[in-house]
This record gives sequence, C-alpha cells and structure tokens, in this order.
Amino acid sequence: MAKKIVFGNFKGGVGKTTNSVMVAYELAKKGFKVLVCDLDPQANSTQLLIRTYGLQNNQELVIQKTMMVAIQEKNIKPAIVNIMPNLDLLPSHKDFVDYPDFLELTFLPNTPNYKEERMAFFTKLLQPIENQYDYIIFDVPPTLSIFTGTALYSSDFIVIVLQTQQRSLDGAEAFWEYLQTLYNEYDAIDFDIAGVLPVLLKNDSGIDNQIIKDASDSFGDDMIFTTIIKHMERLKRYDRKGISEEGYTSVYDFHDRKVHELYNQLADEIINRTNSED
Repeated sequence: MAKKIVFGNFKGGVGKTTNSVMVAYELAKKGFKVLVCDLDPQANSTQLLIRTYGLQNNQELVIQKTMMVAIQEKNIKPAIVNIMPNLDLLPSHKDFVDYPDFLELTFLPNTPNYKEERMAFFTKLLQPIENQYDYIIFDVPPTLSIFTGTALYSSDFIVIVLQTQQRSLDGAEAFWEYLQTLYNEYDAIDFDIAGVLPVLLKNDSGIDNQIIKDASDSFGDDMIFTTIIKHMERLKRYDRKGISEEGYTSVYDFHDRKVHELYNQLADEIINRTNSED
C-alpha cells in the first residue's frame, strides 16, 4: 500500500512545493511508483511538473480532464497524467477553487457526521488507485482550509517544511498544534510526523543555525532531518523552465548534479523515516 505524505507549514513561500516535487522526482528515479496530488488551487506543483514534461519531451503535456471534473464524476483516475517513468501527477487547475463549495453542496449540515464526510471524500476517491503506487505526495496551500485538511486526513506521514526564518518557525509550530488538534478530533486519522525539514534562507548564516536550534528545542532533536536543504539558485530555474535531467535536456551542468545529489539524499532519508514505523 502507498505511503501518503504531506509537506506542510502555515507560512507560505517556505519551499513546500519545491521539496515535495523534488522528493517525488527522486523517488521515481529510484524505481518507486509515485503520484503527486496537487491539492492547491494555485497549482504550483502542477505547473512545475508540466514544465518538466515539456523540457524533457519537447512537447506540451495535454490534460484531457481537470481534477475537479474527475472529482465531480467520482473517479479521479482519468485525470491522472504521466510525467516520466514512475512519476504521475493528479493536476490541479483553476476550477479546483470550487472544491469547498462542491463539498458543502454534497454534504449538507443535515448530513450525519457531515464535517468528517467532507474531509474524507477525497480519501475515498483515492482508495481504488492507491495500491498502484509506492508513494503518494500531496502538495497543499499554506492555509487552514479544506484543501489542507483533505490531504492530512488522507496522509500517513507529515513533513513539516521549515525555512530558516522566524515567521516560518512560527508557522511550523502553529501547523504542529493544528496537527495535534486534527489527530484528536477524527478517529480515522492515523498519521505520524516524519520530521521537520530545514530549508536554509541563506547558506552558513548565523540566523539559520539559530532557527534550527530553536526548532530542535521545540520539536526535539530526533525530529529534525539530518538532510538540510541549502539555498540553491538552480531551483529557481526549475520553477521557470522545469527540472533538468541528464540525458533528457541539453541544459545540464554541475549545478544540476548538486541539486539532484541533495534531493537523492533527502529521498533516502524520507524512505528511512517512513519505513521506521512499518
């Protein structure tokens, strides 16, 4: 059965999308079957992976059906697209902003246990296909919303992404508290915290080290990933052009190798941390 992972924080711009997509990408390269579920109406992970497909295939990825239409039809499989060997995407689109309204109309307040039914709806749609994958990775918005709640309800593991700035630490602590509240509120929820992933705002900065120390004090030393994501300018190009890969693109150099080596290391740690509970 697939291991389902959410990368989250209540602070935006901390690298949730970049890290969730890059981990999915490296897991796929290792031979694992991976599905990225973009549960953010802003569709940032969708755009990154569409650009990656275009960069590596020299053609535009055709999406026949949006996820929102597939959800309304209660069958998400037709909306899934393949990006590369072992890596699939359930793409978001601007119409996904209608998802909360859809749930409210589907599960009215007079519906028994309607709040949990809304949260659990996507999980039920995912169940028929999840055994086709080793990992399902959710990308979610940095907000307290049904989008985030839906992913957390479905997930097995949570990775809290911590950019080394105070607002990100505050957001991570608020997210941690929300996870505890959610865990206590719904009996069907059964996730574990895989850890807190540090993402450096600047390399070798004193404030970076202090924020990581504060995070260790707040969450515990064992909760902090040993892999630290350094500030790398090449990741900005990936957002704009797609992920470069040796053998698939003409633009590939030692900066790309450094990015892939780092995320390959992170993927290994994700594997270890999510296997420790088996």
